[in-house]
Amino acid sequence: MAFDIHLTGHVKSVVEATLPGLVGDLVASGLTAGDSSLWGPDAEAEASRRLGWLEAVTVSLPLVPQIVALREELVAKGLTRIVLAGMGGSSLAPEVIAQTAGVPLVILDSTSPGQVLAALDGDPEAGGLERTVLVVASKSGSTVETDSAKRAFEAAFRDLGIDPTERIIVVTDPGSPLDESARADGYRVFNADPSVGGRYSALTAFGLVPAGLAGADIQELLAEADATLLEVAIDSPENPALVLAAAIAGGEPRRDKLALISDGTHIVGLPDWIEQLIAESTGKNGTGILPVVMLPVSPELESTPADLQVLRLVDEANEFHLFEHHQGEILVSGSLGAQFVVWEYATAIAGRMLGINPFDQPDVESAKEATRGLLERTPEPTAPAFVVDGVQVRVTDAALAASGTIAGVLDALWAQLPADGYVSVQAYVNRLAIPQLQGLRELVAADSGRPATFGWGPRFLHSTGQYHKGGPANGVFLQIVERTDTDVEIPGRPFTFGQLIAAQAAGDAEVLAAHGRPVVTLTLTDPQVEVLSLFEAAQ
Repeated sequence: MAFDIHLTGHVKSVVEATLPGLVGDLVASGLTAGDSSLWGPDAEAEASRRLGWLEAVTVSLPLVPQIVALREELVAKGLTRIVLAGMGGSSLAPEVIAQTAGVPLVILDSTSPGQVLAALDGDPEAGGLERTVLVVASKSGSTVETDSAKRAFEAAFRDLGIDPTERIIVVTDPGSPLDESARADGYRVFNADPSVGGRYSALTAFGLVPAGLAGADIQELLAEADATLLEVAIDSPENPALVLAAAIAGGEPRRDKLALISDGTHIVGLPDWIEQLIAESTGKNGTGILPVVMLPVSPELESTPADLQVLRLVDEANEFHLFEHHQGEILVSGSLGAQFVVWEYATAIAGRMLGINPFDQPDVESAKEATRGLLERTPEPTAPAFVVDGVQVRVTDAALAASGTIAGVLDALWAQLPADGYVSVQAYVNRLAIPQLQGLRELVAADSGRPATFGWGPRFLHSTGQYHKGGPANGVFLQIVERTDTDVEIPGRPFTFGQLIAAQAAGDAEVLAAHGRPVVTLTLTDPQVEVLSLFEAAQ
C-alpha cells in the first residue's frame, strides 16, 4: 500500500488551480535536494539546520539491527514492559507506530501525579517495575516533563534494588545536557540526528527506538517510507505531497481549519500525530492551519463551516468514495511509513505557501518561562470568581463570570468567538482516571457552533500550544484542571509533579491572557463527579 488521495468539489478545484505553481517552481525537487531558501531569507538559516528528516530513512536503517538486538536482550531478561517518557513528536510518533502494530507501549507524556503513579506501578497483565524498561526521549535534553519522569523512575528502581542504568535507555541529540549526563552515568544512549526537528522525527531514533523495543516491525516501517520517497521528490501534479499541500493550504479564501477524521483506516491514532506536525509547523505570525481531530459523527460535520476543510483517513481512498458520498472532502489512505513521509513533505510545502518558517516554534518557550516563574515564586492561587457544585471558576475577564453558573460562563465565552473563531478545550487532568472527559469536545462544538479542539495537558503544549499563541487571534480557551490529594515527589527538585502540572496550566493561561485570548479555568475538586456537571453545562 503506497499513498492515495482522492478529491472532489471545491478542494479539487483548489488543487487544480494551485498545483501548476508548485510544479513550475520546482518545489518538490528543491525540497528533496535540501534547498533551504524555499521559505524565504528570514527562514533560511533555521531551515538549513532542520532538513535532516529528508534523509531519515537512510540514516535510520543502521539503527534497526541495534534496536532489534537490544529488544531480544531485554526480552531474554524478562523485561517486556516498555514505558516511554517523551513529549510532542517524541511520544506521538512511537505511540502511533506501536498502536498500529498492536504492541504494548506505555506512554508517559503527562505530569499528572496519577499518570506518573500508573506508569510506575504497571498492571497485573504487563507487570510492574520489575519487568519495566524506561525510554527517556528528549531532543533538547532539558525537557522538564521527561527529566522529572527519569528522576522518579531512577528513585523507584533504586528502591527495589535495581540499577537504573540497566533499565533506562536514553534517546537524545548528541551533545545535549541529557546526552552528556546519561553517558557519564553509564546509561545506554541512542543519538538522533540533530538536524531533525522533534515533530519531523517519526522515522528517526525518536520514533524507532521505543516502538522497536515494544515489538513493532520498524524494518517494514522504513521500507514503507522508502517506497514513497521517489513519488514525493518529483515535480509532477501526481506528487501526493504537492497535492496534499495544495489541498490543505491552497485556495482564496483559504479554509484554515482542517478536520482530521479516522474513518476506517487501519492506522491507529494518526490524527494526533498530524495535529502536532501541522499546528506547531504552521501556527505562527498570525496565520496557520488549525487541525481539529474529530469523529465521523462530530457536530461540525452536520453543517460544515465555510472555513473548515474535512479530511478523512480511510483504508482505500480510491474505493471509499464509491460507497460514501463526501463531496468537497479530502480522502487519504496509505501505509504508515508513507503517511509519515507525505505529511512531513506536505507540511513543509504548506509552510512555504503560507509564507512562514515551518521549522521553528517561536511561541512555545513563553509558556515554559511562565511555568518556571510560577515554580520559583510559588504564589498563592488566585481566588475563584465563584464556586458551584465543587467546581472553582476562574476567568481572565470578570464579565465572563457575571452569570454565576458554569453554563452561563461557557455561553459568555462562546459569545467572544469571532465568526472565524474556534474553541480550545485543555484538560490538565489524569486522563487515565477520566478518559470520558475527551467527549466534552463534541458537546462544546455543538454548543458553541464552532470547531473545537481538545488537548490533554501538558501534552498539547508540545503540539497545538504553538498555534494557540502564534496563530490567528481568534480562539477562546477552556482550561480544566484538578485538585487531588495524590502527589508524587520529583527527586532532586523543590517541586512535586502536582505543583508542576498546576504551574504549567497557570503559566499557559497567563501567556494566553497576555496575548489577548479569553481563558476560563475550571478546577475540579472531585473529578469523577464534577465531570458530569461540565457535560450538563455544555449541552
